[in-house]
Amino acid sequence: MPLLPRPRSVRARCTLIVALFTMSVLVVLGATLDLAIRYRIQSGAFRQAERVASQWSPVARGGMVPRPIPANPPVDLIQVVDVHHRVIDASGEASATVPLSRLRPPPDARVQPYRECSPNDRCILLHAIRLTPAPDAGVVYAGIPEPDLLATHQLEYALAAGIVLVTGIAAWTAWLLVGRALRPVEAIRTQISQITVSDLSLRVPEPQGNDEISRLATTANQTLSQLEGAVEQLRQFASTTSHELRTPIAALRTHLEEALLYPDDVDAQDALRSSLTTAGRLEAIVNDLLLLARLRATDPLPPEKIDLGELVATEVSAQSSAAPISVPITFHAPAGLKIRGSRMQLIRVLDNLLANALRHTESTVEVSVEPADAGVAVTVTDDGPGIPPTHRERVFERFVRLDDGRRRDPGGSGLGLAISRDIAHNHHGTLTVEDSPRGARFVLWLPLISGGPATAHQEAGT
Repeated sequence: MPLLPRPRSVRARCTLIVALFTMSVLVVLGATLDLAIRYRIQSGAFRQAERVASQWSPVARGGMVPRPIPANPPVDLIQVVDVHHRVIDASGEASATVPLSRLRPPPDARVQPYRECSPNDRCILLHAIRLTPAPDAGVVYAGIPEPDLLATHQLEYALAAGIVLVTGIAAWTAWLLVGRALRPVEAIRTQISQITVSDLSLRVPEPQGNDEISRLATTANQTLSQLEGAVEQLRQFASTTSHELRTPIAALRTHLEEALLYPDDVDAQDALRSSLTTAGRLEAIVNDLLLLARLRATDPLPPEKIDLGELVATEVSAQSSAAPISVPITFHAPAGLKIRGSRMQLIRVLDNLLANALRHTESTVEVSVEPADAGVAVTVTDDGPGIPPTHRERVFERFVRLDDGRRRDPGGSGLGLAISRDIAHNHHGTLTVEDSPRGARFVLWLPLISGGPATAHQEAGT
């Protein structure tokens, strides 16, 4: 369990981090400064004491020391002490009986600094100089009372007060700056809290500049725009789906009610056949809707390498055999045009395009597979009435069926081309309607991974 609770606010956490960091740095700097000041003051006092002791040392050796010894402020404590620690000469500020120190420099190091402290008095910083290396040589002591900054903790108190003051200023500054920096974030949060599913038109305010918060607001608005478009598309899809399902459900209900209400006037077999036909259209719509949902909501299957020419040849052969009316299908494809994708999904696209062409053609259908723009294009062309340029994008919308399509295939779901385009997009390709001298021409383009120059020409018919 942490000793201190973690602040919930980012502003408070940042302020706390700044305060702790500032205090840590200042404590280190303060300790360093305290030691430096103490050392400088102490070394200065020792130098002054050494200078005064050096002045009186030759005088004491010659026995010409005056009484009392004149003081050299700030070094007021001067004594000449014999080997038995008796004070021989002293300044007016120094004791005439008690030596400043009982420590004697050794003969090989005649100059020594000392710090003498008594229980009831202030410490003294002094320098001792042994007059001669002889065993009975006297000692000259010159000392200065320890300065107030060294004798008390005033320096530490002053540094601590400065550390607290600077830390407080740094914390307050961080609090203000972080608050100002996070103000747009709070505005974004407030605006987002007001956005609901029923109203996605609101946008968050975008602050000026190109910093992280500005880019966050821009991304949030882009996401909201995409979400609004997706929700609106979902609403339109739900409305269109409900409308499309209402018609076959109403027809199914009508057939069944007529069979129940008028058993003598309605042929039961005809009513059942009509109901089965309507149920089949409902099943086709539901299946296509499920396929659309899977295409957009699930992860794609692992792609496999597919020879598109062979796949088209197989599907052309299958459609030719299954066509209820004998319609020749002519196709040509180079060998070795390979792509990566889902075989089952691509079969669904080819089946949709071939079935659509066979349904609208008058005499023949042409299918070609050719390299195009670093990819491969599958072209399916019929010689039917064609698609007006104004409707070439509408045919890929859900449940959109032109008048000719409704007439030729009244039981269709209107989702085949929409599913085909979604599959093409999932394969990083395109599906479009292009100009044709006669009829409709659908072009499926997919990215190519390899190609070959050889070309096979074939013709299939029933």
